[in-house]
Amino acid sequence: MAKINKTKASTMSYRIDTAYCWYDNCSVIVKMYFINQVPFTFDELPDGHLYDQDLCREADKNLSFEPEDLYRSSFYLIDEEVHPCLFPVELENPEDMPQDELEYQYDEEDFMG
Repeated sequence: MAKINKTKASTMSYRIDTAYCWYDNCSVIVKMYFINQVPFTFDELPDGHLYDQDLCREADKNLSFEPEDLYRSSFYLIDEEVHPCLFPVELENPEDMPQDELEYQYDEEDFMG
């Protein structure tokens, strides 16, 4: 009789990272949010941020993004049901989510009448 090893399937956890990046034809710098290196949203920075030379140098070190890039990556994450603003996702560091997003996360039951 063969012995069957049963192991508990581990759930994958995801990590939120941020970076200052050029956005929209390098016209502005944004604080981009990534889940496992896939961008999913950003925060706009206050007026005058382009006068901050340190911030500009930091953004120069990172990839730049266009609205189409965010559109594609968001739809990929939605298709995989791991967009952290829309689906319950196991996060290593949920405190690093954008603050606005934490306020508006809903459970499925919230939409049932």
